[in-house]
Amino acid sequence: MILKSVSIVNFKNHKSLKVNFSDHVNCFLGNNGVGKTNLLDSIYYLSFCKSYYNSIEFDNINYGQDFFMIKGDFIDKNQVDFMINGSLVNNKKSFKFNNKKYDKLSNHIGKVPLVITTPIDANIIVGGGEERRRFVNKFLSQIDKDYLLNLISYNRVLKQRNTLLKDSNNFNLNEDLMNAYDVKLSNFAKIIHQKRQDFISLILNNVQSYYDFISQKNESIDILYHSELNNYTLFDLLKKNREKDRFLKHTSSGVHRDDFVFKINEYSLKKSGSQGQQKTFLIALKFGYFDLLKSNLKITPLLLLDDIFDKLDNNRVEQIIRIINKNEFGQIFITDTSFNRIDSIMDKVNSVCKYFIFDKTGLYEEKFKK
Repeated sequence: MILKSVSIVNFKNHKSLKVNFSDHVNCFLGNNGVGKTNLLDSIYYLSFCKSYYNSIEFDNINYGQDFFMIKGDFIDKNQVDFMINGSLVNNKKSFKFNNKKYDKLSNHIGKVPLVITTPIDANIIVGGGEERRRFVNKFLSQIDKDYLLNLISYNRVLKQRNTLLKDSNNFNLNEDLMNAYDVKLSNFAKIIHQKRQDFISLILNNVQSYYDFISQKNESIDILYHSELNNYTLFDLLKKNREKDRFLKHTSSGVHRDDFVFKINEYSLKKSGSQGQQKTFLIALKFGYFDLLKSNLKITPLLLLDDIFDKLDNNRVEQIIRIINKNEFGQIFITDTSFNRIDSIMDKVNSVCKYFIFDKTGLYEEKFKK
């Protein structure tokens, strides 16, 4: 899959912008705050119907405006052109595929497979369990529509159950309705839990392989899936904890409380890993994620690398370049604050590279690497 061009109106700091991309490597260069990451985010938006960096939709609108629009022109694996339009107008989000509006945004997920790695991904390691669940959910939602639909349904029923708990007291809990919610939650959770287990089994070897190659060290990687459903059915847990949930006014058991523990040499990467180990693991995790997407969808995803080379030693940069030169990744989008660093790195990349150079006024120069 190739993204030929993006047109932006009023998205973040870009009032009006159209760019045509190289089929291979595209580098967005400039100081922090000039718009290069916002351009990267517009590409992500076309894939996931939301910003990677900002969950509040209104804040994605250019200051002083009341709407934004993003349009992407693509070529699929069969060399067929298609177009995606995303917009927020009158606080209503809309997505269209070849000018046909989606009834549900979830129907779009997976149309444009994409992997992104950014500095804020450190939260996947050092943040709470919701960060790691979000990572797993994004991957599985792109390759497995059944997972996405079960996750949406689970969250909907969970919200209904929590509302019932909040609205109830010791005298008027609707037991029949609660039982119905428990059955539904249990059925959805069983599918979600199994698919998450399968995901860990699939991705672990890929992550270990990339980690070994990038770090050039013999360090053992592991990913553990912590879930109450490893030992019990959710229905039994909900039944056991019903009085506790009535007191807490929320559901205390379920896949919404799952976590994933990353380990290196049997130690917690979160607690004991160095910055270099953590960043290398994240890159290996995203590259392993990329390989699984590609093999499952039979489509080469877009790869977005935000500030990936910052704070990496030269040896690890060299290894990443070797991975890129294997031509497994297709179209790549890179941001960096240093033109000289990227220019030096691109000297070693065996692909056509196009530079997009930003200053405080926005995009002011486009040129191909000589």
